[in-house]
Amino acid sequence: MSAIRPLIAAIALMLAALSLPLQAQRLPEESRVPGGIALIPLAGLAADKKPSAWYKSNRVMVISSQGTSLQDQAHWIAVAGIPLKANPKKKQHLRANATSYYFDIDGKEYKAQYLTVKNKRHVNPDPKDIARWRKEKAEMVAAFKHWSNPEEPVTRFELPAKGPFSSPFGLKRFFNKQPRNPHSGLDIAAPQGAPITAPAAGKVVAVGNYFFNGNTVILDHGNGLTTLYCHMSRIDVKMGDQLKTGDSIGAIGKTGRVTGPHLHWTVSLNNTRVNPLLFVEGK
Repeated sequence: MSAIRPLIAAIALMLAALSLPLQAQRLPEESRVPGGIALIPLAGLAADKKPSAWYKSNRVMVISSQGTSLQDQAHWIAVAGIPLKANPKKKQHLRANATSYYFDIDGKEYKAQYLTVKNKRHVNPDPKDIARWRKEKAEMVAAFKHWSNPEEPVTRFELPAKGPFSSPFGLKRFFNKQPRNPHSGLDIAAPQGAPITAPAAGKVVAVGNYFFNGNTVILDHGNGLTTLYCHMSRIDVKMGDQLKTGDSIGAIGKTGRVTGPHLHWTVSLNNTRVNPLLFVEGK
């Protein structure tokens, strides 16, 4: 009888655990516009094996639907970043395993921002600057495409710095009246030396001093989700460091192409730059 009691207790604990409600999966906010996120229920796919999904030649995050508002539609959800250059007039095509999924996006008009940059080479780089920038861009793209599979998917962020948002995501940018690529991140204004912290668990996959970005760090959060930190005055991490939420990354600075001290924070999902605030609660 004494040998049976521990077994009965274990079964009772297991049944009690099964009776608890599932913890809700915190999905990012959906925004089906260029620079936004699409949450695609992968209907028709079996629950016993996680599928692989692809959108515009990049692998896409797939998470379980358990505990979400979409759990009645499918066992799996694709969380896809939509490029700023995506055409709203065309159906978007995502595939998971051998199944195709199509979805529509709406257009979005982003505001324009005109900035005056004192360092003319940061507007019109010379050939050596361009060669350096191309090498650095290749390093960053490799980091953005890095793929890992953490036990728990990261789908929400804390803000990495305290301060007002000085330049929102997606702005059409003009430097010294010359058009440049849209603003691919969120700028947070803060004093020189103010702390920058990890918004979620992640691994350092790039560290460097880049021509445009200044002192830079890239974190891999798994499943094609990465974050970029630019213009830092100080870097507190090194390649391969595994960080927890709130760990120090470095300090606010004004290195690279800037008009004053701030953090440029980019969120990349399936190698696509998206609005960081879609991952932030209570923003």
